[in-house]
Amino acid sequence: MQATKEVTKEASDYVAAFHEQAESQRGKMPAWVEDLRGRAIEHFEMVGFPTTDVEDYKYTNVAPIARGNFQPASEAQAKNLIDGQTLERFVYPEAKRSRLAFVNGIFSSELSAIENLPDRVVVTELREALGGEYADLVRGYLARGAETSGDDAFTSLNTAFLSSGAFLLFRRNVSVEQPIHLLFLSTSSGAEKPIAAFPRVLVLAETGSEATVIEEHTAINDGDVYFSSPVVEIYVDDEARLTHYKVQRESSGAFHVAQTRAEVGRGSRYDSTTVTLGAALARHNINMQLRAEGSESWIDGLYIVDTGQHADTHSLINHRAAHCVSHQAYKGILDGKSRGVFNGRIFVHPGAQQTDAYQSNKNLILSNEARVDTKPQLEIFADDVKCSHGATVGQLNEEELFYLTSRGLQPELARNLLTYGFAEAIVQKIKVESIKRQLDEAILNRLHARLEA
Repeated sequence: MQATKEVTKEASDYVAAFHEQAESQRGKMPAWVEDLRGRAIEHFEMVGFPTTDVEDYKYTNVAPIARGNFQPASEAQAKNLIDGQTLERFVYPEAKRSRLAFVNGIFSSELSAIENLPDRVVVTELREALGGEYADLVRGYLARGAETSGDDAFTSLNTAFLSSGAFLLFRRNVSVEQPIHLLFLSTSSGAEKPIAAFPRVLVLAETGSEATVIEEHTAINDGDVYFSSPVVEIYVDDEARLTHYKVQRESSGAFHVAQTRAEVGRGSRYDSTTVTLGAALARHNINMQLRAEGSESWIDGLYIVDTGQHADTHSLINHRAAHCVSHQAYKGILDGKSRGVFNGRIFVHPGAQQTDAYQSNKNLILSNEARVDTKPQLEIFADDVKCSHGATVGQLNEEELFYLTSRGLQPELARNLLTYGFAEAIVQKIKVESIKRQLDEAILNRLHARLEA
């Protein structure tokens, strides 16, 4: 009971912060956005932060977030926290001229660079889109999928504090060669209290379009304590192709609770790869809607955690139409005193015949103190389907270790090589070479090793 009271009190603090912000921004947002935000904070005030009594949060205690005394970031606080020279270490050469940058969830035009994109491609700040020529289009999609009427308090909190974000529109039949980089940098530097950031992303891929989006969340200074809660809404229309890479490298003292929701149209493909390396507590809610015949989703991911880290992935893949394909492969590497959680649910609706669904969660435990809870689920209400799921938790294979050491490799190098190979199956999916190189380096740093004799 005491824990519930503490959570409720902190929820009230966010409500007070919302009303203070809403008063200062009155008239700066369209009336429908102000109404949307108002309904979101009412829902958040009603449900509060989830406790471990809630089934979906049984293994993930968000009380440290509720009690964290975080203050929503403001434009004044986020200004001038990073300069162009510091930014260079976060820039990918492939997306050097196709980048939107945000500091504590607030758009920074000085750190962004959008040049030489094809015609009929719109990459802009969400607030600008809310009041410009795309206002009606944004209104038709924003929060349509991440409903404030659901049970997810974090999505409601994000919507309540909606003030900045990214809007991406890929018009009919357009193909974009260079990836679009959405860079979210966070720090509590210069703030009286740890900050809370609420980035929002809306992506619309129209019929026949093809594009790649990189969503990256990273810390300016490691060790900073802050709370980041992004919401990403994606709509892939008929015969479109969207590739989505999410890289999460938050500070070791940070909290990251994210929601990604995607709707995939007829004959379309959504291909997502998520790599989770940072944050003290990381939670990723994935909601996939395969809503028309022939739609496909590939939802793969890798989480690598060490002492003091907790990584949780909750996914729901809804097969709502016939002849759809979903593939989900998640891998975890856990060392030290760390915790991993995977809950994957595939729901095949009545009438979704000829469904082809595959789900796998494999975990490699490198420490006796590491722990993982994995729960793949299938709920099938159609009788002509091909569905499978499975989960494994184990240590390095002793026979493989023996084979490598018998060929002259040192035992430590052999262990590192096998661990690296376990992770690389996911990393190799990423087609942006500079990201792969950085992730390879990050994985090796986690192993405290180099793959050489």
